[in-house]
Amino acid sequence: MPAELQSTSQGQTLVLTLRHPELRNALEPAICAAGIEALNVAERNPDVRCVVITGADGLFSAGSSPQRLQALRHQSAPAQVHGLDLLHHWIEAIRTHPKPVIAAVEGEAKGAGFSLALACDLMVAARNAVFAMNHIHAGLSPDGGASWSLAQMLPRALAHEILMCGDRIDAARLQSLGMVNRLADPGRALHEALALAQRLNDGPPHALASIKELVSEARHHSFTEQLALERSHFVRNLQHAPAGETRAASADPRA
Repeated sequence: MPAELQSTSQGQTLVLTLRHPELRNALEPAICAAGIEALNVAERNPDVRCVVITGADGLFSAGSSPQRLQALRHQSAPAQVHGLDLLHHWIEAIRTHPKPVIAAVEGEAKGAGFSLALACDLMVAARNAVFAMNHIHAGLSPDGGASWSLAQMLPRALAHEILMCGDRIDAARLQSLGMVNRLADPGRALHEALALAQRLNDGPPHALASIKELVSEARHHSFTEQLALERSHFVRNLQHAPAGETRAASADPRA
């Protein structure tokens, strides 16, 4: 069966399912290209409020397949660069997407699969899920933004340990480090992710987009610059109907 990214709708939530059983849902170029296109379509569709990324057959993703990595080793440097571009474009599309993106992880998320989960705004993981940045075992450095994500989330020494040792990490440990939002019973990660998505779907899309952008930009700004950016978003969001309704309710003595 060829690699594919299945796209389905659950109410106002778009569910993207990695499916490549022969290679443990490896992130092949076709899947990454489909992911970029799916996010582009979701951004233009007002009926989509949230996106969930998951894997088929009780497995998130084992990252890049050994066969593909071996083939890349024998290609020219420009071809090797191109081989990573689609993955990185998809990761960047997730980070900059204006709507919340949730990872629902079952089984294992390794290598680029772990990077993909980290790129999402929130993560739900089955209690028996296993994560690993196992690039080091193939003599490779990380890809998919893993070094950036871990450096932002964790102390320097711990980020080094995860990347340099490549050990397996369980979901409970990641939750204790603040990297997993919800733990689910095995087989229930997607269900819990959809429930979390519904909570977000009930919120105002413009405010959620502002929050995502503000959190992302905070790393690059001084406190004073961030205050100015918050002011800009706040004033812009006051013009939306929900804010107007809130103002009217506050002015009504019966409220």
